[in-house]
Amino acid sequence: MSDKIKFTMDGVEIEATQGQTIMQAADEAGMYIPRLCAHKDLLPFGSCRVCTVMVNDRPQTACTQPVSPGMSVESETEELNDIRRSIVEMLFVEGNHYCPFCEKSGNCELQALGYRLGMLAPRYPYMFNKHDVDASHPDIYIDHNRCILCARCVRSSKELDGKNVFQFVGRGIHKRVAFNSDTDLSGTDVSVTDKAIENCPVGAILKKRSAYAVPIGKRKYDSQPLGSDIESRKAAVKQG
Repeated sequence: MSDKIKFTMDGVEIEATQGQTIMQAADEAGMYIPRLCAHKDLLPFGSCRVCTVMVNDRPQTACTQPVSPGMSVESETEELNDIRRSIVEMLFVEGNHYCPFCEKSGNCELQALGYRLGMLAPRYPYMFNKHDVDASHPDIYIDHNRCILCARCVRSSKELDGKNVFQFVGRGIHKRVAFNSDTDLSGTDVSVTDKAIENCPVGAILKKRSAYAVPIGKRKYDSQPLGSDIESRKAAVKQG
């Protein structure tokens, strides 16, 4: 019996493999679904809700929802994109994101997603919360002002690095990323080569002595919108 199934997304029929999530199947078909906490090398987490789609008229997170035969998925609707904009805007006002001064500008997925979704200015008031910066480690620093609590560092450290450097502490507006150290980041076994550092989507965890190695204007999202790498597969799928 074949493990291939078919479903539709935004009116397009997609062939998927049993056990895939909607996001995985859509990626293979060259149809980009916005996301922040999701990462191809990490287990599905479903925390940011940016990838919310309508499945048979019910909201589901595309990164966690498995495909099923005949399901109808909607992703590119104005209502869903407005919800996504709203989430991104909340992330901007809850943190302190000064994009023109951030070393990650042009490589930042939050910034690029704001551009892709047509965000102009947040509809919510800025909170200007006070967050710490830990620069105690010789090779890495973490700026909590830019953290969006996506848990990529937490999950990458555990799933990919075989460590447990990062974890969440606190609840609600007091939730933050903490370390497995009684002191600071320098007291952990984190390494500059860890995937936990590489997989941060924003400018919260950065390597020292590497700022602006790639100049502004030549960075990943300076010339191509976020998701272009996935959408480029659509032509290949059609040709195949």
